[in-house]
Amino acid sequence: MASNGELIGFIGLGQMGQPMATNLAKGGCRILGFDAAGTQSRLPPGGTAAGSVGGVAAGAETAFLSLPDGAAADMVAHEIGAAPARRLRTVIDTSTIGDQAAARVAERLAAVGVQYVDAPVSGGVHGAVAASLAMMVACPQERFDTLAPMLKLVAKNVFHVGTRAGQGQAMKMLNNFLSATAMAATSEAINFGIDRGLEMKTMLDVLNVSSGRNSATDDKFPRQVLPGSFAAGFATRLMAKDVRLFREGVRAANAPREVGELVADIWTRCEQAMPGSDFTEIFKFVRESKG
Repeated sequence: MASNGELIGFIGLGQMGQPMATNLAKGGCRILGFDAAGTQSRLPPGGTAAGSVGGVAAGAETAFLSLPDGAAADMVAHEIGAAPARRLRTVIDTSTIGDQAAARVAERLAAVGVQYVDAPVSGGVHGAVAASLAMMVACPQERFDTLAPMLKLVAKNVFHVGTRAGQGQAMKMLNNFLSATAMAATSEAINFGIDRGLEMKTMLDVLNVSSGRNSATDDKFPRQVLPGSFAAGFATRLMAKDVRLFREGVRAANAPREVGELVADIWTRCEQAMPGSDFTEIFKFVRESKG
């Protein structure tokens, strides 16, 4: 699908969107991009700047979204619907906006004849650059089969997780909740060990061959916390937002949420205390907390 030089729209060329658009271009797609914060400097090589969301909708039949939240997705869906010369038929949303927002955006787009593909990604900026992301796609099976070759240009692991808008979001939300829980819990555990005179590297070596191993002990702490770089490329505010989306989802479902409530509160307090921080800096937040 990508080898024939198809024109693909891309709305949202930020830290995640720009490298994903670049990888689509490397795979043979022509990119028609738009970013509300400024388009020209963020385009991949050879890309064309659209003047608006409507410009993308008028020029491309398929467009990706990489947006910060549900409010932005709602606004873009509204602008797509209002575009007078619309060619757009499929929107692939890689944003993390929550299952309820995804269902709402899908309904709005369906009303104007545009199919919404719920396709959030995991792997951070490094994964976006390396095209090693995991993508969790919810759409009809036949549409997934058609889109999969193009999706694999931006994501190494592409999963069809369901057929309804919101199911991809649910998968992403529960994944990030587990990641956030591991990071917060590991921060407390390592802090406890340091206070008892244990060295961080020793603790990580033991944990990673023991039952306490998790994504934080195996990746985030050795790569970011131990060397003091704290540059995983994912903001604390985004992790806090994602965990709150999980909490909202389980509240709406009236599902068990004791751990979710606690983890959401921890990340919200970290976000408030450390604006602009990388999410791995929650370890600093824990170290500086007093009881």
